[in-house]
Amino acid sequence: MTNLLLKLFVKNYKDTQNNIVREKYGVLAGMVGIVLNIILASAKLIIGTFSGSISITADAVNNISDAGSSIITLIGFKMSNKPADTTHPFGHGRIEYISGLIVGFIVLLFGFDFIKTSVEKIINPTEITYSIWVIVVLILSIAGKLWLGLFNRKLGKSINSAAMTAVFTDCISDSGATVVTIISMLLSHYAGLNVDGYLGIIVAVIIIIAGINIVKDTINPLLGQSPEKELVNGIEKLIMSYDKVVGIHDLIIHNYGSAKTFGSVHVEVPANENVLVVHEIMDDIEVAIKKEFGIEIVAHTDPIETDNKIVTENRTELIEIINGIDSSLSIHDFRLVSGPNHTNLIFDVVLPYESEMTENQLTEIIKGKVKERKPNFNCVITVDRNYSNH
Repeated sequence: MTNLLLKLFVKNYKDTQNNIVREKYGVLAGMVGIVLNIILASAKLIIGTFSGSISITADAVNNISDAGSSIITLIGFKMSNKPADTTHPFGHGRIEYISGLIVGFIVLLFGFDFIKTSVEKIINPTEITYSIWVIVVLILSIAGKLWLGLFNRKLGKSINSAAMTAVFTDCISDSGATVVTIISMLLSHYAGLNVDGYLGIIVAVIIIIAGINIVKDTINPLLGQSPEKELVNGIEKLIMSYDKVVGIHDLIIHNYGSAKTFGSVHVEVPANENVLVVHEIMDDIEVAIKKEFGIEIVAHTDPIETDNKIVTENRTELIEIINGIDSSLSIHDFRLVSGPNHTNLIFDVVLPYESEMTENQLTEIIKGKVKERKPNFNCVITVDRNYSNH
């Protein structure tokens, strides 16, 4: 069914790197969500009124909010595809995340409102009218929501969309809420237990949890989360495949929407290499990363001495000292400057965020360890941070 809809409404649907195709994916997902949620909401409002069940009525109102969420998602995809301009040179791709964030807040709003309504139902309970047709409609609703969730997940994976992932999460929580509603009706009919208000609270809690997850999943890329480990490893493997490259560091990835990603990386090459040759390698790396990962990246050249025995020995000894302090530490941009009275070791050390040491503590420990071995050596240290999972 999903492939059929894609073939019917999205031309060249396999070209998911194309911004126009991504927009059409978003429009299709939004329209399907609007139509299906309106149908489900209408059916639930009718049977909720007929049966007197607050949990069914709450479920219906939730479907109405989902239809509104689909409209927001649709508008978000339209706006996120606007071309870059002088005010927004990196494009408008993050609007997609904002639309997902709005969906999350709407879900939370309705969840808290359902708790209030359910408490009122507990205080003033009313009889629930049981009907096999009500159960049938609710089961069909579960099936419809599960399909819509899987539909959005498949489309979301195809175009790497946080907004569609949010819709999938919401659909799964809605299905769970409807299951609880069915249990409420069955208990009322067969056991004489009017637990509609209590189970309404459970429905509301399920919805609130889904809303929190949606907000969390969409706010992380807005705040600037680290790239996926697989992406970092893939970029590292590609760069290290070039003959003249001896190492990389300071890989930074900036996400301005799923189809708009920029980055920079420092690439270490032997200092004695021809500058024109190295420049051509950097150009080749940038083009290859753009082709392979769709990332506009700037490759910065870091020349390092590889044939100087004294530099190599001191770098090796320093790495041994660093690993003795903490095996998760690493260094780069190592230089050795000798003077008449002392020698400067100049380098950057990468301090992991999970380390309990402060930057000042780390530099003092390293300087002390180096002084123990080489009293006439001074350390000029820049503490660096890892901006990726590399």
